Amino acid sequence: MATSASRDAENRGEFVSGVAGILGVEPEVISGDQEAEFSFTGATRGLAGHEERLVVDIGGGSTEFVIGRGRVEAARSVDIGCVRLTERHIRGDPPAPEEIAAVRADIEAALDLAGETVPIGEAGTLVGLAGSVTTVAGIALGLDAYDSGAIHHSRVSRDRVAEITERLVRSTHDERAAIPVMHPGRVDVIIAGALVLLAVMDRAGVPEVVVSEHDILDGIALSLV
Repeated sequence: MATSASRDAENRGEFVSGVAGILGVEPEVISGDQEAEFSFTGATRGLAGHEERLVVDIGGGSTEFVIGRGRVEAARSVDIGCVRLTERHIRGDPPAPEEIAAVRADIEAALDLAGETVPIGEAGTLVGLAGSVTTVAGIALGLDAYDSGAIHHSRVSRDRVAEITERLVRSTHDERAAIPVMHPGRVDVIIAGALVLLAVMDRAGVPEVVVSEHDILDGIALSLV
């Protein structure tokens, strides 16, 4: 399955035919709503309790918001992925204040849009998915190396997320690369991802985020089963 980038690209047909030619399987380009549902299913399966949960999947091109109590009640995909925001606004090392302000403005506008469909402030629990969230959690836990077992279902307070985000905003590329849990491919986009997470927590009014290593891939697998 293919997600945000393949939905947006003008030449996605070339990608689809290329994959089909190499692998013999044509990828299914899924909608934002499908992406959101798979993320919700993957993230919430295995969590105890039946409270209303807001699942937020911060991807590269888009972020999915899904709310539900055991099943999806509302979902919205908006274009504030960490890669998209970085490519759109961030040039400096570290980023200039006006670049960070532009990222934040885009995030707030997208949260307004998501809020038209998903009642962001009504969830009792926020569940965060994908690399930006798990990297922030790894930093919060002070891990010497990335450990998915320690990160899965860990809880990070809003204040700790704010502290880590501010540290990342002030850091250079080399300083971020030196963080033990930082994947090389995330060094340049983690600032935008952390800014999205913090803004979501503030908009939702939650004291912490529950971090899940189970995400859209698990949801896709479960849908096939």
